[in-house]
Amino acid sequence: MNRNWRVWLGVAFLVVGFLGHFFAARAISSNPRAYTDHIGGFFLILLVTGAIIALLGRFFWKGRRDITMLTIGVVQALFGIWIYINRFHLM
Repeated sequence: MNRNWRVWLGVAFLVVGFLGHFFAARAISSNPRAYTDHIGGFFLILLVTGAIIALLGRFFWKGRRDITMLTIGVVQALFGIWIYINRFHLM
């Protein structure tokens, strides 16, 4: 069975997550610092959650990299959407 569609769907979710961070930075300010912080946050979240999900994938769905990629993409999309929705709720 062809599993490439799950990988591409995971990549699409990664793009959604990235765009959530990007548009949140754009909505907050045109200051380059806002872009640096949000894009850096995207990659930091990707590094941390990606490592955790990849580790879990080794134990629970070994050999199913398509499921791992899809899960990482969904988590990133959820974080990106959450960041975009809460862009003006600064502490």
